[in-house]
Amino acid sequence: MMSEDAGQMLVIYDDPSDQQSLSLDETSSTEDSPEETRLSLETTNNAVPYIGQRFATHDAAYEFYSEYAKQCGFSIRRHRTEGKDGVGKGLTRRYFVCHRAGNTPVKTLNDSKPQRNRKSSRCGCQAYLRISKVTDLGAAEWRVTGFVNYHNHELLEPNQVRFLPAYRTISDADKNRILMFAKTGISVQQMLRLMELEKCVEPGYLPFTEKDVRNLLQSFRKSDQEDESIDLLRMCRKNKEKDPNFKFEYTLDSNNRLENIAWSYASSVRSYDIYGDAVVFDTTHRLTVFDMPLGIWVGVNNYGMPCFFGCVLLREENLRSFSWALKAFLGFMNGKAPQTILTDQNMCLKEAIATEMPTTKHALCIWMIVAKFPSWFNAILGERYNEWKAEFYRLYNLESIEDFELGWRDMVNSFGLHTNRHIANLFALRSLWALPCLRSHFFAGMTTTGHSKAINSFIQRFLSAQTRLAHFVEQVAVAVDFKDQAAEQQTMQQNLQNICLKTGAPMESHAASILTPFAFSKLQEQLILAAHYASFQMDDGFLVRHHTKLQGGRKVYWVPREGIISCSCHQFEFSGILCRHALRVLSTGNCFQIPDRYLPLRWRRINTSPAKLLQGSSGDHTERIQLLQSKVSTLVAESVKSKERLDMAMEQVSILLSRVREQPVTSQGVSDISPIHRNL
Repeated sequence: MMSEDAGQMLVIYDDPSDQQSLSLDETSSTEDSPEETRLSLETTNNAVPYIGQRFATHDAAYEFYSEYAKQCGFSIRRHRTEGKDGVGKGLTRRYFVCHRAGNTPVKTLNDSKPQRNRKSSRCGCQAYLRISKVTDLGAAEWRVTGFVNYHNHELLEPNQVRFLPAYRTISDADKNRILMFAKTGISVQQMLRLMELEKCVEPGYLPFTEKDVRNLLQSFRKSDQEDESIDLLRMCRKNKEKDPNFKFEYTLDSNNRLENIAWSYASSVRSYDIYGDAVVFDTTHRLTVFDMPLGIWVGVNNYGMPCFFGCVLLREENLRSFSWALKAFLGFMNGKAPQTILTDQNMCLKEAIATEMPTTKHALCIWMIVAKFPSWFNAILGERYNEWKAEFYRLYNLESIEDFELGWRDMVNSFGLHTNRHIANLFALRSLWALPCLRSHFFAGMTTTGHSKAINSFIQRFLSAQTRLAHFVEQVAVAVDFKDQAAEQQTMQQNLQNICLKTGAPMESHAASILTPFAFSKLQEQLILAAHYASFQMDDGFLVRHHTKLQGGRKVYWVPREGIISCSCHQFEFSGILCRHALRVLSTGNCFQIPDRYLPLRWRRINTSPAKLLQGSSGDHTERIQLLQSKVSTLVAESVKSKERLDMAMEQVSILLSRVREQPVTSQGVSDISPIHRNL
């Protein structure tokens, strides 16, 4: 408060709630203090404040009293400043009080704003330190004129006092380091542990807590949303300047604010051209910092590793937003729709896919459904939940829908779930996955548990990016680049491993020279299992069943002259890998090589994108390209068997590549090379 009359005392409260809640002793003053009470300005940290103690500045007095309070088991805060109007006129006083001084302020209720029910630690403690400003011979100094050290509450132990807010401080250097860590997407716990190791302190003994770090990050997140949008668009435009093949689209609302934005990278577009036959569109995540739904397009490459196709941030989760996102994605990918798209149970998204991608088969993603199992069954099953989950996976991987239905009924009865309302939903979902009509659509094996974990782990790499929205976009780029580098390393490691032939069949060695180690291992599993099946020729094809069974089996149709074979289990259509039933028929029919159309491009060793490099025709040109691919795959397989072979191959390939680049480029192209769905 400040008086309107000149010369009257000016009183300013650092905390307005203290104005009527604290009475301080006014009896002690340095005005009548004897000269001998003046001591040196130098004081020790372990000294007790006393009347007449002198300080060069009021901040020095505050720091002294704060250090004393910390050793005693409490903290202090600034209470009020007193003085006369006009700079340098009269006596000026400052009060420092115990952090529990005063009483809990009364809040004015506002129905339009949510009220925070925060408990106060104030208990009317009267401990304080008063300092007054005096000027002798032109030199100003601050002198202790009042000190009360009586507390009406228990003081804290040394290992507790460090948790008081006054002693939890984050230096500017630490703030910068925390913000740098936040950009990388690591968790707050990881940040704290890194800083503990850097500072060589015991766990939990940093001068700040996990809550302080989260509050710091939150303070940076509370930036103006319009500024965030400007920064985000600026970053996208900057990326576009650096790489003209970087693609992004956005929409603005009626107030000219950012509404939706989607982006993709040049490498992602190239990957999609060859591996975009089956796509996961994961919309189950949100950027909680900005309260925006996040959509991510992901696929699987020929080495079984996740590959990033694109990303979208939406204002709302509705039909209009999802339709815009799908249109933007198709625009990035030159209008090419995936053969199959897997999503969560979102009705708006389902409707948008039916409209924007009418030729694309839409299916529900199994791992997104499994993620909901704990909320569905934990409370009901209790300790038996893990047992039930293992049984569900066993049934899910059964080859026959008939076997599944029989096992499902037994499981429902065994676990007493026949009355649960969720069983009908799960049964319907599993039936959809098992139906032959669904099995006839390509999934690149992305329904398996291993792939689901790999894709989810990839997504989590950039979901934890902290602070600003532009930092999130930056973190996505870092994660994509990291994944590309990791994929190259794993590709190299797979290719360096010697392939072990287990059956000795000519088909096995032929496939080993063409397919990636990942795809070959899947085919090899089927080749080994094929030996356990018997085939019986019928009028319209072959019946193939396990040697231990007398009934049932799979129907295989084979046209040797045209090199066409198909099975009623639809595994090739589902994964791009021939099934045991078809391989059994090929072996019985003295077929020593797998027909070329059943060694699709997406599973071959060729790791470069054929994305419309040139325009050309089909026919003999296509066969020559496929022959070249086969020879290159064989070259790699043979070269890695020894260091000498690898050195010679590297030398000769470098020479050959230089000679090829010297040749002129004609109009003859490779447009007929395409993903697997062109081979189905």
